[in-house]
Amino acid sequence: MFALGHDVTSFDTFARKFLTGGKRFRALCALHGFKIRGADLSKNAIDIAAALEVFHAAALVHDDIMDSSDTRRGNPSAHRAFERLHADSGWAGDGASFGVNSALLFGDLLLAYCDELIAHALTDVDRTTRERTRAEFDRMRREVTLGQYLDVVEERAWPIVSVDEALDRAGRVVVYKSAKYSIEAPLVIGAALAGASDDELDALRSFGLPLGFAFQLRDDMLGVFGDPDVTGKPAGDDIREGKRTVLIALAMERLGPSEVTELNHLLGDRSLSQEQISSVRSTLVECGAHDEVELLISNYVTQALHALDESAFEQQTSDALRELALGVTNRVS
Repeated sequence: MFALGHDVTSFDTFARKFLTGGKRFRALCALHGFKIRGADLSKNAIDIAAALEVFHAAALVHDDIMDSSDTRRGNPSAHRAFERLHADSGWAGDGASFGVNSALLFGDLLLAYCDELIAHALTDVDRTTRERTRAEFDRMRREVTLGQYLDVVEERAWPIVSVDEALDRAGRVVVYKSAKYSIEAPLVIGAALAGASDDELDALRSFGLPLGFAFQLRDDMLGVFGDPDVTGKPAGDDIREGKRTVLIALAMERLGPSEVTELNHLLGDRSLSQEQISSVRSTLVECGAHDEVELLISNYVTQALHALDESAFEQQTSDALRELALGVTNRVS
């Protein structure tokens, strides 16, 4: 058999670079979930946390392809990095096509690594724990994939979606693409690995879902108003990508017909100047959508903390989850 050879080392190089940095919220949530019964961290828990971060990296690789994003975490996105490799190597054919094809495979390889980590984490646990943990992970994977599809649909379906429907549709994307995936599911996966009871898992869901919603609303705000030097993405990138977020849906409800038409005309235009981006931002502030999203974030955090107060978790666990809630919503990147 032939060895794979030197060419595949770029996958290892890009994997190490791509997995460096990030906020690690999913890993953090999994470890918080694992510790709700006061257990010390185990290698199994660390493997689960690492698996979630590798899965997330794969999702970002594919997401950047779908969004045609040039950067991720202040560096070239995976398909752009492979495109640069093609140019630097002097290879034949279209560099952009090579970049996309290679990044798709790179994302698939990360998914394979994730499955290996999950299998390793569950090797020496009892059957019930293994099956419950795996079931929660599989549910997360299905839901976020379909949530991502809903997001793709929203970017294309907007011409036939009424203003009255837009907010509900944007909220559905938030729940399945991010809220469950980013906060609720990692908490529950970690807790399932620790042998948590059904009541404890339900309490984590009651806390995690509203917190996940607030988490994504903060992300949407940063995608429009964030500082690119901090977020690692160009200013107003979500506007150029045409993201149909809760922020945009709320603005559509408040604007007049001509203003809605103008906003629809600008959203998704990748050639927008910085002046046009600033104009859209001003519109979102002046119509009250900006303040409404900030209020929603505050309300969802309050809902999450109320669920925490109603739970039977020990004080140390509640304090740790309360700190997590503030950390994932009071952020600038």
